[in-house]
Amino acid sequence: MTGFDIRIVERTLQFKQPAGTSRGVLLEKPSFFVVAQDNEEDGRMGIGECSLIPGLSPESAPRARMELKKLAASGTLDPKSMSLQYPAVRFAAETALIDLLNEGDRTLFPGPFTEGRPAPINGLIWMGDPAGMVDQAAALLERGFDTLKLKVGALDFEQELECLQAIRSIAPAEKVTLRLDANGGLDDGNVAVTLRKLERLAAFNIHSMEQPVKPGQWKKMQSICADSAIPIALDEELIGVHDTTLRRNMLHVIQPAFVILKPSLIGGFVEANHWIDLAAEVGAKWWATSALESNIGLNAIAQWAADATLEDPDPIPQGLGTGSLFTDNVPSPLVVEDGTLRIDTAGLEDRSHANGWDLTSLLS
Repeated sequence: MTGFDIRIVERTLQFKQPAGTSRGVLLEKPSFFVVAQDNEEDGRMGIGECSLIPGLSPESAPRARMELKKLAASGTLDPKSMSLQYPAVRFAAETALIDLLNEGDRTLFPGPFTEGRPAPINGLIWMGDPAGMVDQAAALLERGFDTLKLKVGALDFEQELECLQAIRSIAPAEKVTLRLDANGGLDDGNVAVTLRKLERLAAFNIHSMEQPVKPGQWKKMQSICADSAIPIALDEELIGVHDTTLRRNMLHVIQPAFVILKPSLIGGFVEANHWIDLAAEVGAKWWATSALESNIGLNAIAQWAADATLEDPDPIPQGLGTGSLFTDNVPSPLVVEDGTLRIDTAGLEDRSHANGWDLTSLLS
């Protein structure tokens, strides 16, 4: 669609506390917001977010900035014509367009979620010292989470086993689901070694292991998926795979149990839906996770995921509990409560409500 006044707002979001990942510790992250206004339709406005994770997102911040400037100059929002080489930019354009078409009130996918129905999510335990990770688990359990996701692969392996043992002592398997994410951290160059580690980890009744080895090693991942004591989920493996035939071949070769969808890293909702269809061909299920978006991007992904799982009687908890990570997030009606994410509809009806959308700081 053409004829928009598009501007780009850049913000550096500050983490409340250092966020430990297998790629290092994050203290801040770059985000860009696409603000599109339709001057022919009562000035209605749509907002999308381009969220980048340094070291993981295909776009660097300078490259994203350049592509977004081109987008603003074009006055056009046509995500399907945009290169998948810049998936976060494309996601920003897509969500800005959907928001604008839905009257710019951040209701992108009208349905039960936007009417206040909670969506189950997992609680995320960041990498750190073992005692601190156990403390994180205890805090999440206090907040009502019954699915926890733990980052592994950065500490000494024996130390991580001890950490899991301590977490399981307060989070028994009959009550709490544990997911693990290695971000390639179990890649020892030897499939047998990786499988032995997975077998030892399986003793803690693990739901799934995300990306045990680095992406691009299809045969290695195929062997791991075939013999792993823990069901395997593909995450980074999906990034940068754009061709339909290549996507299908990869899934049919590897045969994962799950795929993890980060719309900011794979090019938006159209591409995510395509991955869902292809994954179904090999019997793989899915859930969505964020790329550490602000509440703007998180809101969009939560609505899409709730809409995509509407017919599922027992939806897999999504990985979308990141709204409280930043000191300078966009105030919004998104609320994490009892292990779920929901929209405070009272806040939507009354924009002066403390939880209502407040874009003043973003747009000023």
